[in-house]
Amino acid sequence: MESLTQMFGLQWGWMALGVALAIAELVAPGYFLIWLAGAALVTGMVASAMPVDLTVQVLLFAILCALLLGAARRWLGRHPLVSPDPMLNDRGGQLVGEAGVVSHVIEGGTGRVRHGDTEWLAQGPDAEPGTRMRITGHQGTVLIVERLN
Repeated sequence: MESLTQMFGLQWGWMALGVALAIAELVAPGYFLIWLAGAALVTGMVASAMPVDLTVQVLLFAILCALLLGAARRWLGRHPLVSPDPMLNDRGGQLVGEAGVVSHVIEGGTGRVRHGDTEWLAQGPDAEPGTRMRITGHQGTVLIVERLN
């Protein structure tokens, strides 16, 4: 009687795992799963080219994972990924240098400033509603403002 590995071809399981990991990388990019996908695909190719035991296949997969992840880490360390918009997720940082209008009196150093269609908590010099202020920084969701000259 043939073994299960010979009957169904375990290499197809490695290939399917490789494709599934590659698809998972496309769905949730993180530059990690693609290397595991490569290791699974290479293991599947080796398993289809020569008769190797399941233990050897798993060991080969583990070694390939370690080698590919190490190589990727070294390569990404030398070639870091740079975002085209580093302030993309820093809404307060995007507003630095812009002007806003006091919407609720700034008294005792705190109040509210409107920029576009959004009102922000603000810290700065006392000012009456309608006063134009320059946004000079932020602390979390609180804008730091000064009078616009």
